[in-house]
Formats: sequence, C-alpha cells, structure tokens
Amino acid sequence: MLATLSTVIRFAITKKPGGFSRLLNAWREGVAGYFFSRSAMTDLSELDERALRDIGLNRSQIEAAVYGFVTIRNQGRR
Repeated sequence: MLATLSTVIRFAITKKPGGFSRLLNAWREGVAGYFFSRSAMTDLSELDERALRDIGLNRSQIEAAVYGFVTIRNQGRR
C-alpha cells in the first residue's frame, strides 16, 4: 500500500496543468502585460521632448516603442 500511495502522490505532483489552468495563466499574463504596457506608456508620456530625444524617440512613437515595434537607433553611441 505504501508504494502505491507514493506513486499516486508523485503522479499528482508531476502532472501537467490542465486546459483550464493554462487558460487562466494565459489570461493572467495578458492582464499583467496590459498593465505593464500602460504603465510604461504613462511614464514615457511624462518625459519632456528633450528626454525623449535623448533616448531616440518622438512622442508619436511611444506606444510603438512600448510594444517593441520601434528600435532605438544609435544605441551605445556617444
């Protein structure tokens, strides 16, 4: 009985998450990503034009930069 019980417990622990659990995790990561992106856009929007120019962005590029569609030019150049 002891061997059977340990086998059942080990199986339950190593079992892959079910469909509902994966769906819930995907939803949670999506919501967290949304709030992270909104926070980044808010922070960048609060910068003045000179600070944005220093990091290589125009105000119109903020949203695209947050989502990774804009690459910052001249990185590492002084």
